[in-house]
Amino acid sequence: MLGAVHSAQDPGETANRPLLFLDVDGPLNPYAAKPERRPDGYTTLRVPRNDAHQDDRGLSSRRPLRVWLNPEHGRSLLQLGFDLCWATTWMDDANRWIAPVLGLPELPFVDFGDVLLQERPDGLHWKTGPLVDYAGGRPFAWVDDEQSELDLSYVTAHHQGAGLLHHVNPRIGLRENDFHSLADFARFLDASRTTS
Repeated sequence: MLGAVHSAQDPGETANRPLLFLDVDGPLNPYAAKPERRPDGYTTLRVPRNDAHQDDRGLSSRRPLRVWLNPEHGRSLLQLGFDLCWATTWMDDANRWIAPVLGLPELPFVDFGDVLLQERPDGLHWKTGPLVDYAGGRPFAWVDDEQSELDLSYVTAHHQGAGLLHHVNPRIGLRENDFHSLADFARFLDASRTTS
């Protein structure tokens, strides 16, 4: 976990639950795990690549993308006290492919538009600015495998609400301790609302 940014909340903002920005590859799909061994509790999903060439029988010339997902994660995420939002290169495709396996409803997603996968010269992750803009001062947690101290500094300087950047190892994906950290952050936010 990189850390959290805590700041005073505007009473108008506290009526909303905090956002939980979810990355797919890394936290939910431990893509960097040993390729020959699916992690315990996970199921394998084969997703056709949308850039693949198809022959006249409709068969793809490229192998489908292998995705490992733990169906228990959906229930655990829904119990955390956040409003879930996809923050992934999958964007709305996460609702088609990922949400059903996890038992999640259709979720809003951050449309990264032209900044999708665009490296920045300052080293800031390409998701960071759009996530802060999307949150609009609302408290959030961001679960990803690619944040850095630069991203934490940016959130501290540019986000008016509380923020948690929670790093997940892409070799192991979300684990029980990750869910505990997120639940602790949600409880902190709830306690902050009741004492202000």
